[in-house]
Amino acid sequence: MLLWLFNFLGQYHRTFLVFDYLTVRIILSVLTSLGISLMIGPSMIRYLTALKYGQAVRNDGPQTHLVKTGTPTMGGVLILSSIAISTLLWCKLNNPYVWIVLGVMVIFGIVGFMDDWLKIKHKNPKGLSAKKKYFWTSVGALGAGLALLYLAKTPDQTDLLIPFFKNLSLPLGAVGFIIFTYLVITGSSNAVNLTDGLDGLAIMPVVLVASGLGAFAYLSGNISFSNYLHIPYIAYNSELVVICGAIIGSGLGFLWFNAHPAQVFMGDVGALTLGAMLGVIAVMVRQEMVLAIMGGLFVAEAVSVVLQVGSYKLRKKRIFRMAPLHHHFEELGWPETRVVVRFWIITIMLVLLGLMTLKFR
Repeated sequence: MLLWLFNFLGQYHRTFLVFDYLTVRIILSVLTSLGISLMIGPSMIRYLTALKYGQAVRNDGPQTHLVKTGTPTMGGVLILSSIAISTLLWCKLNNPYVWIVLGVMVIFGIVGFMDDWLKIKHKNPKGLSAKKKYFWTSVGALGAGLALLYLAKTPDQTDLLIPFFKNLSLPLGAVGFIIFTYLVITGSSNAVNLTDGLDGLAIMPVVLVASGLGAFAYLSGNISFSNYLHIPYIAYNSELVVICGAIIGSGLGFLWFNAHPAQVFMGDVGALTLGAMLGVIAVMVRQEMVLAIMGGLFVAEAVSVVLQVGSYKLRKKRIFRMAPLHHHFEELGWPETRVVVRFWIITIMLVLLGLMTLKFR
């Protein structure tokens, strides 16, 4: 919106045209979402506290988490609000990819909000029923897949790219692309949600992965860079960097309040939605497998739950002391802050590994 205003003013004074540069808008997107989070955060925390929108802690979790009972949740509303405002201010709104990402954010955000609200209302950590959550998240993921298929002009926009190889890709076809997109978005959404169990554990990896995906979006949205690096050129991708910037800024702003000991939790409204946004952006830049590398922490957390449940059902034995994986290390005696910081370090390494695939093509 501000971009339109500055372009209009640029007719009268060329200084305003500087805001049309992508790099300037990326920086402004980060700073805007960060500023909004820092300014609104304290009042939102006080409001949530006054409403007694406190976290219901699971009884079968680590006993050290009982002290977190009553900490305000639904802080994801702060994250999503700052992302939305920053995106609308600094993105070129004639780009359809921008609206697809915002659409995914709205649908998953509503599902997460209802899940959190029901948990608070009934003082029960179960929240929204699995069937309703599955249905509405499926609507969002399949809708995004159909929209991206409709916009696809070349096979590069639907084929599965294999990292570390220059011209190796796997044709998915129309149906295969929609199914794969659905799996990436819902899988990423649930994986981030499972990771969100310790103060600051999920949000910093989200920021790091968004940074990596932003780099891929910037390069694939530039025809010179994409040709040099042998990645598909998709013009729509350039504006995704601005959205990634908004995620980075809002995530860092939220971390200000979510760092141990957390003043607020993001809840499902934040975790489910941020995971879905990372998933759809990865599909748009055609780097789904790189997302699995950079988001290896999220993958490990999700796999730990699957293995734990499967092992117990088949063998009546547990693989980990507790799942998801971060609880296992807590049960081993690691302090919460040690688990969080070490998982951050691992994510930094994985994001760098994902970026390194650019030079192995």
